[in-house]
Amino acid sequence: MPLSSRHLLGLETTPKEDIKLILDTATTFKEVLERPIKRVPTLQGKTVVNLFYENSTRTRISFELAEKRLSADAVNFS
Repeated sequence: MPLSSRHLLGLETTPKEDIKLILDTATTFKEVLERPIKRVPTLQGKTVVNLFYENSTRTRISFELAEKRLSADAVNFS
């Protein structure tokens, strides 16, 4: 079930069902992080392109790690 809105701007305007879905999804990913192989096939076969206008090693690596854990191929531009 998708969220009712594409943007999360604050809890006051977010429906309870969306908050529950977000927390349930977080619980699922917490369980993934406890496994020996920390990958899910969500983006398998997809390529994600990152374009950073400013150098930010920490942000780039965080994005890249998330993409790899979702089984995506990552391409970085800077």
